Formats: sequence, C-alpha cells, structure tokens
Amino acid sequence: MKTILADMVLRAARKAFENGALPSDQVPDMEIETPKHDGQGDFSTNFAMVSARHQKMAPRQIAQAVVDAMSPADGDNGLPIEKIEIAGPGFINFFLSDAAWHPIVDQVLEADERYGQSDAGQGQRVQVEFVSANPTGPLHVGHGRGAAVGDSVGNILAFAGYDVQKEYYINDSGRQIRTLGTSVWLRLCEMEGKDVVFPEDCYQGDYIKELAQEILDLEGASLLEKEDAEAIEICARFAAGKILDGIRADLLAFGVEFDNWFSEQSLYDSGRVQSAIKAFKEKGVIYEKDGALWFKTEEFGDDKDRVVVRNNGLTTYFASDIAYHDEKFERGFNRVIDVWGADHHGYIKRMNAAVEATGRKREQFEVILVQLVNLLRGGAPVQMSTRAGEFVTLKDIVDEVGTDAARFMFLSRSYDSGLDFDLELAKQKSADNPVYYVQYVHARITGILVKAKEEGLIHEIEFSKGQELSRLVEDEELRLIKTLAGFQEQVEKSAATLHPHVIFTYLMSLAGAFHGYYNKHKVITEDKALSAARLSLVLAVKKVIRNGLCLLGVSAPERM
Repeated sequence: MKTILADMVLRAARKAFENGALPSDQVPDMEIETPKHDGQGDFSTNFAMVSARHQKMAPRQIAQAVVDAMSPADGDNGLPIEKIEIAGPGFINFFLSDAAWHPIVDQVLEADERYGQSDAGQGQRVQVEFVSANPTGPLHVGHGRGAAVGDSVGNILAFAGYDVQKEYYINDSGRQIRTLGTSVWLRLCEMEGKDVVFPEDCYQGDYIKELAQEILDLEGASLLEKEDAEAIEICARFAAGKILDGIRADLLAFGVEFDNWFSEQSLYDSGRVQSAIKAFKEKGVIYEKDGALWFKTEEFGDDKDRVVVRNNGLTTYFASDIAYHDEKFERGFNRVIDVWGADHHGYIKRMNAAVEATGRKREQFEVILVQLVNLLRGGAPVQMSTRAGEFVTLKDIVDEVGTDAARFMFLSRSYDSGLDFDLELAKQKSADNPVYYVQYVHARITGILVKAKEEGLIHEIEFSKGQELSRLVEDEELRLIKTLAGFQEQVEKSAATLHPHVIFTYLMSLAGAFHGYYNKHKVITEDKALSAARLSLVLAVKKVIRNGLCLLGVSAPERM
C-alpha cells in the first residue's frame, strides 16, 4: 500500500510541475507512515515538508498543488481512497475505504507460512555469532537472554531475505581452560585426602567437584601418578568437553540450534593466529615494544593500542579474535554480527579496528550488546552469588517456566535495556503473562475453527480463501486487518534494527486487537455469510500469530 501511495504522490508532483503549479521537478526522499493518532488517516506523507527547500514554497502550498494534481485514477490498483486531507504544516493524509483492506485477509490465507516474508536482504550472507560462553561452567540466566536475542535475530534476518548462518565460538584455548583444569585437579586431590590450598581465582561451585569425581572414576589412580602439568591438561580437556556437552543440551532444550560450532583452538592448530599477526606486522599495524607485540588500534579509533602477544610470548584473546573475524569474512559473509554481554562494551573499538585493518568496511561488523537480567520471584529479587559458585542456570529457568515463557520474557524488552524477569509471572495462566496472552489467541482461534467445522460452516479448518470479506465492516474488524497488514513492515524494521522485541511488541498489539474484537463480537453467528467472513479473518490472525511466534522461537499451541 505504501508503494502505491508513494507512486501516486510522485505522479502528482510531476503533473504539478508540468502544469506550472510547482517550480521544480526535484523529488527528495519522502516517508509514507501510519499516523499514530486516529483521525489522521490510514497513511500520511511528509512530501511537502521535505520538498520545501527545492520548491521555495510553503509546505501547505506544495501539498495543495500535489493533491490538486491527483486524479481519481490514482486510487486504482486495488487501493480505493475515500478522501485526502492536508493537515498541520503540510502533511498529506490518505483515508482508505474499507474495501482497500479486505484483500489483506486473502493475502494472509494464501501466503500462509510465507506471509510477512521480505526480500529486503537480497540474499546477502550474514553470520550471527552468539552465546559463545566459555566451556568452564553451565549457562546462566544472562546467557539465556543472549541466546534468545541471537537466535531470534537470525530467524528474523532469514525471514527478511538474508542468507543467515548461526555460529557458536568455543573458547577452548587459553588461560580460562587452564584455570578450569587446575580447579578440577585440585578438587580431585582434595578428594584423595591431599592438603590443598584452593586459589580464589579458580572456578567455584559443586559442578567442579562433580567433574573431579567423574574423571577420577574414569581415570582411576593412574591420573594421580602423573605430573601436575599433565594431569591439569587432562582434567581441562575432560571438563571442557563435558561442560560443552551440557551447554549443547541446554541450548537445544531452549530451542537454539547452531549451523556451526567453531573452535578457538583450531585457529592455533591451523596457524591462523600467527598468520594474522604476521600479516598485520607486514602492514605496519603491529609493532614491538617492551618485548611485546602491540596493535595500533588507536589509529583506528580505539582509546589506546592493544597487546596481541605478551612479553612472555603468550598471545592474548585479542590475537585469536583478530584471526577468527578475518576467517569469518574469508568464508564469504558480507556482514558479521556478534552478540555480547554488556560487560564487553569496551572491546568493541578494538574489534572494529581489527576488521578495518583487514581492509573491510567497519559497517560490515556489528555488535549487539545484551544488558543484564534481574531475576525476580513475585517481585522480590532472587539472590545470586557467582563468587561462591552459586547461580541460577538457564536450565533452572527452562525447567521452572518452560522454553516458551523464558524466550518470550527475554525478548519482551529491547536488549539494550535491563530486564526484570519474574519467574512467578512467567508461570501465570492469565493476561498478565505476555506469552500466555499471545499464545491464548492462537489456541482460542483453533477452538473456534473446530466448532465451526463441527457445525458444518467450513469443511476444512485450514481453508485457503477468504469468503464474504465485504461483510467485515466493524471498527474492531478493520483494526485487526490493518494490524495484519503491518506485519511485513515490522519484520523489515526488526531486521534493519536487529531488535527482535519489535516482533514481541507487534504480537502484543495483534493479540490486544483480537481480544478487543472477540470480547465484543461473535465469530460464529446465525448469519452464515458473516460467519464465513469472520472465520476467514480469525484464521488469518491465527496464521500471523504463529508466524510471529516462530520468529521468536516460541511455539503456537493448539490448546491451552
């Protein structure tokens, strides 16, 4: 509809120029928007305001010239226009007739699972890397929010026409893995009665003791006979493997599947880290100072230069990240999107520098920073002490409230804002619980369609063509149809901004429109033609609810 209206305005502007009503044929970029307030039409354009500089005229005069140049034929192409008004400083408001909206129902029914899809991405290859938690402990509630965001961003981009790959980067090399091995080894030694001083920087928590017992049962006394360094290495690899298996299982239960799992260690095994350092030295962006190797990140906008190889010869995490992101682009991705926790904010500038230093454009690399989650129970904070190794895991959340509620709640606010996640609210079967509020629409409509089939009003629940749609004239019916019409626009907005909560907000709006309609009007009435029209409408609502929930990784139940 917006495309048709934009064409109408452009044709009218050209006509106004040709007949002398406008002095210039220049056409700046304009917007066709849905007004926020009732009474301002179905769509509005700011064409007159953005044209004032070129036309050297008052915006209202420009708007009048454009409206005067519009002919009745401009309302053809299946878009009947009831009236056009000029408002405020020069907005042109379009009021469509009811008949303009009815075809939307057929479009939804015919497109079905494809309704809302877009080709905005034009097949551009995008990689979304998310979670990527160190395999040193189970996933916690913060990882859960990052997983929900990253997975949904990938789904939405794919639905909007991008070629998307989801990836998990396994940090299976470096200090944190050695610390994990040390933690397990020391707990194992404690179990065997040795006098052990457990350092504060080692990993706490009962899971370390459990891992120690597992490897002791597996390896037996032979492990105790080995040198500490060898034993720690064995413990590290065993523990990391077991924890990673748990992470995979927890993510699968959370509805997250990755296209690729990429090992940090493979970058060292293949020599890519050293190759990347060598290439940057040859470019003159890595230099030696105080026995260490430094990357000139300050030249690319960072606060200061960064170490890539310490003076003891050990590489930093930054070194492997440089090699990793270079490798991503070499795989042919046009854009690389990383989902990080908010505490990694200071790392963005150096990674921007690394990407730019390889010759790529800075805008090809984007970082989504996910803010913290405040876990509540009935409004009261849930105490979490990571220092003592006691924290609420993602598995704990999923086991208590379910995958659907967890994902929907994680996505209920923009990820750049903190989130209050109330466990008791997420379990409520009431309109106060957002996931129940939306899923109930899908289940409620399923029940309506089953009843209609039982009464012989429809032969197949999933019929494909709307009937008697001209009977849909109630304000609540038109509001529902207009909301359905906006789904693709919201998908494109969500893809463009990388904000999945846009879809959450849309679904809440659509559910609200349905509840408002259903509470006021019967779907199945004594008038069979009216019933057929309303059944078509609610089936269309059901399909869009399902499509939207699918993008967020949430199920659409048939009954609740």
